[in-house]
This record gives sequence, structure tokens and C-alpha cells, in this order.
Amino acid sequence: MAWRLQRRHAEEEYAHELAALVAGDDRPRPPGWRLSPSAVVTYLLGGEAADGTPIVPKYVGSRRLIEVAVATLTTDRALLLLGVPGTAKTWVSEHLAAAVSGDSTLLVQGTAGTPEEAIRYGWNYARLLADGPSRAALVDSPVLRAMATGGIARIEELTRMPSDVQDSLITVLSERTLPVPELTAQVQARKGFKHHRDRERPGPGRQRAVLGAAAPVQHRRAAGTGRGGRGGGHRVAPGGPARPGARAAAAARGRGGDPPRRHDLPGTARRRDRGRAHQAQDASGTLSTAEAISVVTNGLALATALRRR
Repeated sequence: MAWRLQRRHAEEEYAHELAALVAGDDRPRPPGWRLSPSAVVTYLLGGEAADGTPIVPKYVGSRRLIEVAVATLTTDRALLLLGVPGTAKTWVSEHLAAAVSGDSTLLVQGTAGTPEEAIRYGWNYARLLADGPSRAALVDSPVLRAMATGGIARIEELTRMPSDVQDSLITVLSERTLPVPELTAQVQARKGFKHHRDRERPGPGRQRAVLGAAAPVQHRRAAGTGRGGRGGGHRVAPGGPARPGARAAAAARGRGGDPPRRHDLPGTARRRDRGRAHQAQDASGTLSTAEAISVVTNGLALATALRRR
């Protein structure tokens, strides 16, 4: 029946490659990992297993970027993938989850309407009304299942979710535990539990407490597809050639990014000089530790991008 599916999960599509890597991998593995970090890099970038099985590349781009991402997952920090749309962030996170934990399906898709239950847990209300709060009535979220099994939870479009939903991640990231007050219990993360979080635009000040708790890795546009220039990544589709990951982000201006927007000044006519359309606003308040970390990491990422141009 698998041949009838339009798209299989990574751990199913490349099961033979993962099995060959597992059989020939004699290097140390972090707790809860199916492969060693070196074998995970080989799986993503391509190579050859110990028995000679060819490993096709899943991502054509910077090797250092993948090595930094894998090294981050070996620590107790979450992994935050940064980049403009179409730079293979979701593709890389899926294959990382497939190689590390063998399950890439623990996914939360962030939107403006994502509820808190998608991050924490929900309830089977029929059983809740019949039997009251119980473990059997609890509906596990992908994050809760990843914590209980030591797997990897993937959260897409983190900054699109409401800030109060993002706040539910703070306890998970800092204390590695998810309280369930209705049951007077808590779920503690097993070794191997990690987060992949993707975002495409900077978050406002409220979101920095969550973003600052992760180690950022920035994906760039592929060469010749817009402003990303050098160092871009390619996503390799099964049975097909590598294609630029940023192709889907083509914009009205022809060079990628968002189309130009109109900037109106309140109470005045439009300025003829477009360079003065923005008015400076006075900054006030102080930064928390998490916000300061976020500012520093974003500044380093921007500095790296400017140096490479």
C-alpha cells in the first residue's frame, strides 16, 4: 500500500539507508539516539554505509551548518532553525528527527489559531465527563509524547503562534517537565528529548523568552535564488535531482523576500522622500537575560550573513 502514498515519512522512504547505517555504526551514541552524530551527518549529506550501501544526500549545502545542528542536539538545548521561506528548514528537521529518534511524525504546526493544547495536552471530554480527570482521559500532544519517549518534537512556524501559547514552552525548555495540575502529576522528559523549532521572521519582545532558550542555526537562500547568495541549501527530493530550496519564495520584486509595502505616516501626507518614511521611536525599558541572549544571537547571525555577501 506504500506505493499509493503521495509522500512517505522520511524514516519510511529511506528505511534501507537508516538500517544500513545502524548496522554498521560502532561509534558512541548519545542517550536515546539510533545513530551516532557522525552517522546522522552522513545520512543527511550523503556518503556510504559500512556495508557499502550508498547514502543519497538529503541536503546539498553547508556541511558545517548540519554539523552544528547535530552537535546542538547532543546537548540539553533545543535547536532553532532560522531562515527565509524555502531554505529547507522543515526538510532538514524531518530528516534529523528520522535519523536521531526514528520518528519524524511528532509535529506541531504553528498558526495564529494554534491552541495551547497542541503544545501541552488535551482531554477526551466523553471520558472526562464519565470518569473525571484521569490518565486515560488525557490526550497527549506531540510534545508530551516526545518527552515520554525521549524523542524529538518538531514545532513549525513558532513565531506565528500566539504569545500565550508560546509561553507554555518555557517550563518544558527550562525545567524539562510538563505539569498536569488536574492529575496532581507531571511528565518529566526522558534522555534524548529535544525540540526542533522553525521560524521565518524575528519575534516581538514577548517571544524572546522562548526563542532565547534555543541554539539558533541559520539557513540561507540557495545561490542564484535571491538575496541569500552564497551558502544556500538545496533540498533533494526522492527520485529527483537537487532543487533550490528557495525557489518557492519567489517574490514580486524578482529578488526574493516580501513585496514592497506602503508606509503611511499618521496625520500627514505621504512623504516624497521614501528614505524618510520611517520615524524613529524612543526605546524604553530593560532587557531580560533571555532577551539579551536573543539579541546577541540574532546579531551574530546577521553579522555572519553580511560578511559572506
